[in-house]
Amino acid sequence: MKYIKQLLIILCISFMGEVLKYLIPLPVPASIYGLLLLLTALLTGVLKLEKIKDVSVFLIEIMPLMFIPAAVGLMDSWSALGGILVQVIITVVVSTIVVMGVSGVVTQMIIRREEQKTNERTVL
Repeated sequence: MKYIKQLLIILCISFMGEVLKYLIPLPVPASIYGLLLLLTALLTGVLKLEKIKDVSVFLIEIMPLMFIPAAVGLMDSWSALGGILVQVIITVVVSTIVVMGVSGVVTQMIIRREEQKTNERTVL
C-alpha cells in the first residue's frame, strides 16, 4: 500500500505538470513542468523525500527497461534514418560527451562546496 501511495503522489505531480502545459502556452514539455513542481515541493519542504523515496528508487532501477520501446521505434524507422545516419551518430556522440563533461564539472563543484562547508564546521 505504501508503494501505491507514493506512486500516486508522483502521478499527481505529473498530472499537475500536464495541467500547467495546457495553461501555459510555452513550448515546454509537461514532464519538465512536473519535474520542476516536484523539485520545488522537495526544496520547500512541502513534500518530504521519505514520502516518495521507495517508489522513486524502484523507478530508477527499472529505468533502462523504459528505453526498450524507444529502441524498437528506432529500429522500426531505420529506413528514415538511413540518409541522416552520420549526422545522428555525430549528434549522439557529441551530446553524450557534453553531458558527461557538464555532469562531471557540476559534481566536482558540489563536492568541493560540501568539503568547504565541512571544513568550516570543523574550524568553528
